[in-house]
Amino acid sequence: MIQQFDDRNKDIKVWINGDLLNRNEAKISVFDSVVQGGDSVWEGIRVYDGRIFCLDKHLKRLMESAKSMDFKDIPSVDEIKNAIFSTLKANNMIDETHIRLTLTRGEKITSGMNPQLNQFGCTLIVLAEWKSSIYDGKDLKLVTSNIRRNSPLCLDSKIHHNNLINNILAKIEANHAGVDDALMLDIDGFVSETNATNIFMIKDGIVYTPFPKACLPGITRQTVIDICQSNNIPIIEKDISVTEMYNADEVFSTGTMGELARVEEIDKRKIENKGDVLSNLQNLFRKLTEKDGEKIPF
Repeated sequence: MIQQFDDRNKDIKVWINGDLLNRNEAKISVFDSVVQGGDSVWEGIRVYDGRIFCLDKHLKRLMESAKSMDFKDIPSVDEIKNAIFSTLKANNMIDETHIRLTLTRGEKITSGMNPQLNQFGCTLIVLAEWKSSIYDGKDLKLVTSNIRRNSPLCLDSKIHHNNLINNILAKIEANHAGVDDALMLDIDGFVSETNATNIFMIKDGIVYTPFPKACLPGITRQTVIDICQSNNIPIIEKDISVTEMYNADEVFSTGTMGELARVEEIDKRKIENKGDVLSNLQNLFRKLTEKDGEKIPF
């Protein structure tokens, strides 16, 4: 599955450190840490009908990731919100919009790995695009990747960082296999997530999802858990093997960009997709997006 260019995005304006720049002029320095070593954190945020969904949760995770990475001179939450609102207003975006929010360690005085070379504060980038859900109306096919997700011994998945090489390598495997995404395992061989989303399975009316040990504890993932708990739908976090996924009644992925997407096949094994638990969860999630979120102030 390849996302297509949306003509509405050809003249968008991008926020970089207080400036709103035309798409073709939106540049950062070659000395910025995101260029030097992928040294930055980010969030993907979605806009529904004049409201930014789960904005405070995304900003909380961004700030915690920046703190964990020991960033200096981090902009405040209010400053980041102002940047987001200003960017949306400049592009007249109130719906069907995806925001890629990036906070880098900032520009260095000379190239190098040492964070002590960063002496100018963080770089804040707000990239808002017209973009519908990338999996809208599609059932996904997955292949199990040979690339393993990092454990906290290597790089803690609780940090939402921009260093996504292992995810990209897994996606390359999926591309070569002719499927939509790759299913990634942890170093013990249990299911972690896909290269782009969290994953759930349903068996005998019970919803299961992997422990967030080697996967990102995603915000949409937690929203689904909250929906289950609020609607008396059994939900369990556990170690899940690929074999269990093969034999699930239903499998689905979750993410800001993909929402709740049904999986129809893993490693050429057809998922039964019997029952209506996923359809119920999708409807409950859609109702949340219709009423929740921070109202855009324009």
